[in-house]
Parts: sequence; structure tokens; C-alpha cells
Amino acid sequence: MIRIPPYLSPGDTIGVVCPAGFMPADKSATCLTVLQAWGYRVKVGKTVGHQFHYFSGTDAERAADLQEMLDDVSVKAILCARGGYGLSRIIDALDFTTFAQHPKWLIGFSDVTVLHAHIHEQLKIATLHAPMAGAFNEGGYENEFVQSLRAALTGKPGNYSCVPHPFNKTGIAKGQLIGGNLSLVAHLVGSRSALHTEGKILFLEDIGEYIYNIDRMMIQLKRSGMLDGLAGLIIGGFTELKDTLFPFGQEIDAILHDHLRSFNYPVCFGFPVSHAKENYALKEGVDHLLQVNTDKVILAEQNLSI
Repeated sequence: MIRIPPYLSPGDTIGVVCPAGFMPADKSATCLTVLQAWGYRVKVGKTVGHQFHYFSGTDAERAADLQEMLDDVSVKAILCARGGYGLSRIIDALDFTTFAQHPKWLIGFSDVTVLHAHIHEQLKIATLHAPMAGAFNEGGYENEFVQSLRAALTGKPGNYSCVPHPFNKTGIAKGQLIGGNLSLVAHLVGSRSALHTEGKILFLEDIGEYIYNIDRMMIQLKRSGMLDGLAGLIIGGFTELKDTLFPFGQEIDAILHDHLRSFNYPVCFGFPVSHAKENYALKEGVDHLLQVNTDKVILAEQNLSI
């Protein structure tokens, strides 16, 4: 069974780190201010605003910064300020012993999919796929997606809906919600962090990929068996995609639909989970109900796991 970390109360501390790509300190300033306005203390990691080439520090620096937050029992949640790339370089250097004894919410998306998957598979602890620091900027902290993070931290069950899509496959699914960035889900195949998907609701999104590479990664998931036996599948936003000199010849939704048409479980296209503004907070590992109807799609947290 999945363990649910304690939800946050006013005065609790949220640690903020950059365990992957570099983020200028000024880009996270609004997030830090808003978290404090929400009633939390903030512990800022050494990697926030620090740079080592592409990364927010050397592998050793990033691992040490995240390790400190994992081990600090006064920190009740860890918000990754940004994703990018770099967590798979340090995941095997992290010691989750104290974290397993004192679970806390791990927050983020994109490259943070590595942490979500690893913690789910190795520790069976729920995590929070949710907006990161950049989403707070330019008034973004007022929108429903960042506000869904605020609600999730206090224990409010997620209950979201979206409009129907022509490629949707209707039905009802119940199961643990897992997933994240397609590139990272595919990247982890064959590793000890790889997601085991049977009987679960999988969600996928991506950004900036070549269209042919999305096709290739879907083939990888299919050939690895990760699309077999799902309870249901949620397709989020696939944004800022690129094509080659000779076009692939299909739009992204049609490509995904072709890969999924042979499966009988419910499938939802166009769910608001993405690298864009539309990115609801989703509790990974927690039981959810997915209802794909002809007029509406509903994803509701069930709070069945303990």
C-alpha cells in the first residue's frame, strides 16, 4: 500500500531546491514569497540560483543539497524549483533512509518524474506532480493550477475535469495514478526506477520533442509492456513539438491515437497536465477514479490508500 506523507499546516517548512537544471534566483523569488504568504516557512537550498554549466551545481552539489532536504525532519515538503535535466545523474547517489522513516511531499514535474517514479517503485510513498517555481511568476500563483498545489498540500482531494476529445475512449478506471513526462518515463525503462504500470492509471505529457521521437518513445512503452494492462490512460499536453525537414506526416494526437487504438481501457486526451500553464497538481501513487464520458472527463482522488 502507498503511504501518504503528512499534509502541511501553517508554520510548516517547505524546502526549495534545484536538483537538475539551473534557474536564476530572481525566477524563483515570487514562489518563495507566495509560499510564505500561504503561511509556510521556506528553507532555500544552496542550488537555487547556483550554476554549473547547464546544471544548478555539480552532480555532487545537487545530490548533497537534495539529500539535506530529504534528511531534515523539520522540512515537511520539498519543492523542486525547476526541472530540465540532471536527476537521473544523481538518483543512485541519494539515500532515502530518513525520508522513508519520515515521509514528506516531493513536488515538481518534468525531470522530477525521475524522483516520482523512483519513490513510487522503491518506497511506495505518494508524491505530488505539480507546478514548480516558474509557474508562480507574472501572477501565475493566482490561477487554478498553482492554487491546486496549495489545496493539495493541505490535504484537499483533487477533483478535476476536462472537455471531451474526439480520440477519447469512454469508460471508468480505478487505480493508483502514476506517470509524468514521457521522455523520462521511457528513459527509466530497464532501470530500478522504471514504473510498473499494470492496473494503474498512467498519465503522460511532454515538451519540445521531435514528433518522430514521440512516436519512437510510444513504441518503446508498447514493446516494454508498459501499455498492457493499464486501468486507464491520460494524455496531457504535448507542447512546442518540432518536425524534421521531411514532415512526419501526422499530428501528435493522431500518432498517439494510432498507438493506443488496440487497447480497451479508457483513454483521455487533452487533460490539463503539461509544461504549459494548464498543469493541475496530481498526487502520484494515490488511488483515483477516471471517468471518460462522451460529454465530460472527470479525474477524482479516492483517498483509498493508507
